[in-house]
Amino acid sequence: MTFTPTRILIFGGTGTIGSYITTSLLRAQPRFPQITLFTSPGTAEKKASQIAKWKSDGLSVIVGDLTSSADVKSAYQSSQADTVISAVGRGGLQHQIELLRLAEESNTVQWFLPSEYGTDIEHNDKSPDEKPHQLKLKVRKYIRAELRRVKVTYVVTGPYFDMWVDTAPGLESAGGFKPEEKKAWIIEDGEGKIGFCTMWDVGKFVVGTLRHPEESFGKALKVQSFIVSPNEVLAEYEKQTGAKWEVTKTPLDDLKSLETDLWEKGNPRATSATLRRIWAEGGTLYEKNDNDVLNVEGLDSLADAVKHALVGGYKADTF
Repeated sequence: MTFTPTRILIFGGTGTIGSYITTSLLRAQPRFPQITLFTSPGTAEKKASQIAKWKSDGLSVIVGDLTSSADVKSAYQSSQADTVISAVGRGGLQHQIELLRLAEESNTVQWFLPSEYGTDIEHNDKSPDEKPHQLKLKVRKYIRAELRRVKVTYVVTGPYFDMWVDTAPGLESAGGFKPEEKKAWIIEDGEGKIGFCTMWDVGKFVVGTLRHPEESFGKALKVQSFIVSPNEVLAEYEKQTGAKWEVTKTPLDDLKSLETDLWEKGNPRATSATLRRIWAEGGTLYEKNDNDVLNVEGLDSLADAVKHALVGGYKADTF
């Protein structure tokens, strides 16, 4: 019998990428019969207006503690979830092992999408040693060793274009664009291609995954909005702003030195430097992506993404 997800439970659904996923699930047509958000008491209070809006769109809410096995087990039971979507951030990745263990023990959960949105953590032989990948790799190891009944799908999106274009104060040399100053920082010669997803398209791809369970079970789906070079992004910014930009190019070796220095100093921004180095080295390129598996329509173009960035991007988005 073909499996169709009907009762979806989301963890991390109010977070940076989770908000796009939750909103996309609620807007999906045809509608999913039941969508439930598991959130903490603090988040339920802090984001009360957003959650209220989602409730008016049909969302159910369970308030509990992600680190409490009893709360998670109760959420599985009360929602009777057949599909679990995790969108927890880096600070919560380790808790997914318990979410998975309890899902396997439940009598309802059949499908689990871990929080994999981002860089491919098994891209090549260097991937196992990359520091930002370690917690996600532990989750995959647990899944391979312990899960027998629950199916798993990883939705691997590559970098979010919306965030990649932003510079970090003091770390501009790691790459990014400053529209207000018409300045760009580019790694190497700017010709290396990068596969991106916009944050709204991440939500579309998750919906697309849920529409294609049999094609998605057991896979790490590599999906992309578009594949472009930093120079192509720069050209689009210049076109849309009608101005020539000042460009600073950072040699890859300089980015590696910055990355090493940040890790040695225990600076949390080291993660960003490592990921930008991975992307610049071709860590988002594949012989073939999996877009055709999901058949998602209406994806953003580079022009769409730059236009969105110029009016505030993800920081200005409302849900």
